[in-house]
Amino acid sequence: MPTPEKDGHEPPAATLEPPGQRPLRVLLVAGSQRRHNSCPGLDSKARALMLRMAAHMPPGWQVDTEDLGNQHGKPKIQACNACVSSSMALCVYPCNCYGPRSTTQPDLMWDLDLYGRLARADAWAFIGPTNWYGPTTNFKLMFDRLVCAAGGNPRPDLIDKKDTLKAQALERSPEWTQLTRNHLEGRTAAFFTYCDGGADEIGADGRPKLVKDKAWFDPKEEPYQDERLAYQGLVWQCRYSGIESPTSCGWPACSARASPTPTTRSSR
Repeated sequence: MPTPEKDGHEPPAATLEPPGQRPLRVLLVAGSQRRHNSCPGLDSKARALMLRMAAHMPPGWQVDTEDLGNQHGKPKIQACNACVSSSMALCVYPCNCYGPRSTTQPDLMWDLDLYGRLARADAWAFIGPTNWYGPTTNFKLMFDRLVCAAGGNPRPDLIDKKDTLKAQALERSPEWTQLTRNHLEGRTAAFFTYCDGGADEIGADGRPKLVKDKAWFDPKEEPYQDERLAYQGLVWQCRYSGIESPTSCGWPACSARASPTPTTRSSR
């Protein structure tokens, strides 16, 4: 498997020069699985909203866009291996469980240089539907792989890339306090989601029409009534990592902002 070290791929810069000396950099990411050439044969709202938002960005800003939709033949974001559960020092920033241009485990995080693009941007906007009371698979995979941004090890050479015992020893050493840090500290993240609230699948009593035992589904006990909370785990992951995620959004083109309607499974 290709690795960042062998391929000469340098880790993304963790610090940014002051915005006053250059244009503000913004990364907009659409996280729906849908694409016009995927199973539904229809493009996603997330992509349309991403392009609309990009068109409304102030002149002079540097705007970068990416759609994580499931194109045929396109690599997917690989799963997080939870290295941090063995040692924080084993969780390398950027993730080295995978590498760029791999033919055995192709990974979209590396192939799209998402680590580098996130690091180079001052602010990010993530746009996606709510699927089954939570964020899309694409976004969940992406943020699972960003666990390394919160205190991850920037020196895989000190642990021979992935030696667990060396990582555990490094984490107990005084040197670790100088290495570990929030690598994306100071950025700003905004989240936009949408949902149809169950549409015609919900009956007048607020329960799914197909549920036979109505007592098993009490609308009063649904996880939340504000669909924005479907993304609260990702919001808190950002805040945990020193990344600002405002409660209210001041971005242009906020037409994707959530409405306070009940959230169910569908993302149409």
